[in-house]
Amino acid sequence: MPLDPTKHADWEIAEAAEKNMKTVYQLADELGLEKSELLPHGHYVAKLDFKSILKRLSSKPDGKYVDVTAITPTPLGEGKSTTTMGLTQGLGKRKKSVIAAIRQPSGGPTMNIKGSAAGGGLSQCVPLTPFSLGLTGDINAIVNAHNLSMVALTSRMQHELNYTDEQLSKRNLRRLGVDPNNVQQGWIIDFCAQSLRKMIIGMGGKMNGYMMESRFDIAVSSEIMAILAVANDLKDFRERMGKIVVAYDKQGKPISTSDLEVAGAMTAWMVQALNPNLMQTIEGQPVLVHAGPFANIAIGQSSIIADRVGLKLADYNITESGFGADIGFEKFWNLKCRYSGLKPHAAVIVATIRALKCHGGAPIPVPGKPIPDEYKGENVEWVDKGCINLIHHIKTVKAAGINPVVCINAFFTDTDAEIAMVRRNAEAAGARVALSRHWEKGGEGALELADAVVDACNEENQFRFLYPIEMPLTQRIEKIAKEIYNADGADFSPEALKKAKAIEADPELSKLGTCMVKTHLSVSDNPNKKGLPKDWRLFVRDILTYKGAGFVVPVAGDIKLMPGTSSDPAYRRVDVDVETGRVKGLF
Repeated sequence: MPLDPTKHADWEIAEAAEKNMKTVYQLADELGLEKSELLPHGHYVAKLDFKSILKRLSSKPDGKYVDVTAITPTPLGEGKSTTTMGLTQGLGKRKKSVIAAIRQPSGGPTMNIKGSAAGGGLSQCVPLTPFSLGLTGDINAIVNAHNLSMVALTSRMQHELNYTDEQLSKRNLRRLGVDPNNVQQGWIIDFCAQSLRKMIIGMGGKMNGYMMESRFDIAVSSEIMAILAVANDLKDFRERMGKIVVAYDKQGKPISTSDLEVAGAMTAWMVQALNPNLMQTIEGQPVLVHAGPFANIAIGQSSIIADRVGLKLADYNITESGFGADIGFEKFWNLKCRYSGLKPHAAVIVATIRALKCHGGAPIPVPGKPIPDEYKGENVEWVDKGCINLIHHIKTVKAAGINPVVCINAFFTDTDAEIAMVRRNAEAAGARVALSRHWEKGGEGALELADAVVDACNEENQFRFLYPIEMPLTQRIEKIAKEIYNADGADFSPEALKKAKAIEADPELSKLGTCMVKTHLSVSDNPNKKGLPKDWRLFVRDILTYKGAGFVVPVAGDIKLMPGTSSDPAYRRVDVDVETGRVKGLF
């Protein structure tokens, strides 16, 4: 019998479930994989040779494609990964051939507040410890590849400072003339380290490098992670790696990884990382883990490669997008699907009574502190008012021509009246609604959700993008602001407007996609504005260019690419049993 999630921590539930896990060899056999297509990393984790699988199954029809998104979350999250696992388990209970595709967790939130994104309760991805602590090394490969580009840039700047043109020529180098005040990239580390947001490097004389201001961002915000998410194969990946803009010269011209002659070596770090990772749910359904989180500061999607593999191996592929539909789903819709050519059949919008109360007027929960008492009692009025946020996200999914399914991710403290209010509002907005108790009961608790998703997938849809790629960037941002964020329009800082106009005038850059960066805690660019803010304008303060990933990145509001660690981080409760080596305290 599984442990009771109301009495046991996630890591305890996972540890108990891991005693009955299938081996990767069993999973491979059930999926119909050939022996050479399985690349084991121990008995319970493996990589898959995606190139071989896709070639062998090229003529097989794709399965149904389902995205899991959410309403605007509280700082505590609303259970998208848990729901993805629960839905996969529920479809398994219905004897459907199903596979999930989720994102690899970052060490930042794993050791901070949010946990490892393995799901929770009786709907988790296992084994939990390798999933949470580096898995097969994909993020480590990204860190090395990214930081190698910074090594190439900073060493080149040092040599250009110390050598004449003639001396550079003898070393087969040309002067790039990097502008130290216009370096786009920083370094990366896979932790939340606010003290590294701004720093001076190269101090101590000319032998210690070029002295300039620099920074660290969190690893999963790297453009290389975005490339891993959107690349279709190794050839595509290598071409994109050579287009990464690291800095600009003193005339404002971009300096790429190709200019630094480092793109090939960067790709060498990443070859094995292109193969998605195979794991499983607590109930034994296969799970592909690939690419990374943080849709507020990155693309925040599981990879196109993983989805393509999942669609060939199963009749249902359940993928996951980060945060709310205004962020993760919008990028899934207008970036990931545009690059992959895949068309989804349905989208699940995860909602909790807790988050709806927050949007309806309850005090905002503070990470690391107890949930306010106001959330412990019934308050149908708050839930009703908060449904304005849910209804807006239903509208967003329907704008893509996709059939929405609202999943009420139930907590045992939710009341019948509160649940009925959500169902009434969501159905009036034109969505299917399913109450799901997967956290508490696993796949058995997700049968209503599984049935609703099957029905939605069988209904015809009219998938369409929000904007044509030919639309000028400023107009695209304006359209996203108005239709997805409920803003009255968009305003630009002088620097951002200058960059936008330069992008619009460039035949190559003008065709890049648009990857918005803004807070995940509000539909607006202000994290404190809950519900559905009105009478406001989106403020775009900067625009970055990710030529390798294939999009430009408008940065809205006050958001940073390096999160901070809280005063009560999770690492305080993580430890190891020195007798067995088992890790405890992860969640």
